[in-house]
Amino acid sequence: MTTYKLAFIGFGNVGKALARLLERKREELTREYEIDSRVVGLATGSHGIAIDPKGIDVLAAVEHLDGGHSLEKFHTSEPVADTYDFIESCGADVLVEISYLNPDDGQPALDYCRAALRNGMHVVTANKGPVVHAYRELEELAAAKGKQFFFEATVMDGTPIFSTFREALPTSRVHAFRGVLNSTTNLILTEMEQGSTFDEAVRSAQEMGIAEADPSADVDGWDAAVKAAALATVIMNAPVLPSEVVRTGIRDLSGADVRSAKERGERIKLLCEGKRVGERVQVSVQPTALPEADPLAQLEGTSSAVTFEMDELNGLTITGHKPGPAQTAYGLLSDLVNAVRAR
Repeated sequence: MTTYKLAFIGFGNVGKALARLLERKREELTREYEIDSRVVGLATGSHGIAIDPKGIDVLAAVEHLDGGHSLEKFHTSEPVADTYDFIESCGADVLVEISYLNPDDGQPALDYCRAALRNGMHVVTANKGPVVHAYRELEELAAAKGKQFFFEATVMDGTPIFSTFREALPTSRVHAFRGVLNSTTNLILTEMEQGSTFDEAVRSAQEMGIAEADPSADVDGWDAAVKAAALATVIMNAPVLPSEVVRTGIRDLSGADVRSAKERGERIKLLCEGKRVGERVQVSVQPTALPEADPLAQLEGTSSAVTFEMDELNGLTITGHKPGPAQTAYGLLSDLVNAVRAR
């Protein structure tokens, strides 16, 4: 059995959920996969950095952070100047990168991934930025170092999409995809169908903890655009930047628009589409009225789904029901296990 040393960059709700999941699955991971782990480093943006080569009690760290305290009491090593110094000095085998998303250039998460791979770590991430801005570079760097760069949790919160194509569908060629990939807008549209105004639906999503205080990334279509760009880049082998996605959000929709569609036997969804046009892939995100019989139209609340058209399969639909931090954490855990077991 091998004990793997883990380091986290970012330790918010998803990081805490992963810490709990690792503890809950510890016996199973040891018994079934001969994998043990200890967290040797935590780096956060607002609560400091901690490194302990002997292992950090992560459940105690979660409780400490939830109480509004810093990580200072868990740090036993030399002072650390910044996150790059943290990567250099933590001594981890696997970096779990879950810092904030910057759709414009993927930074600083992109450079964190580069630094970790160069230092001989596997990298697993829930951050879409490095994928859409440097997927091929990071894959090549990982291969050169004999490591893995995995990112299952970047799209649909850990529902297995990338690993399905990587492991179960060799040689498949995707001609097109269409999906509902942003759970927040799907919840907002569902609420609007039931009588809420746009503003009321946004407030409801914020009160549930689904939407951010500033919901622009969701309602203006940026989150969906980055996810669609990631699918095109990885699964269709056609690099697409978020800025190249034809994008329209749901901000200008009224409750009357949504309910009128419902009365016609349609449901408006923020639809993500990618399709091959010659040697290029065109990607769009826009509100679209779908017939109620369409499987994508039947998605309720925060659920999401994507359908792929391929050369050898008539169609494949993958659905994720009511995701949350625990599901995203499972995507990271599955990547972690697959990374350390990869041949």
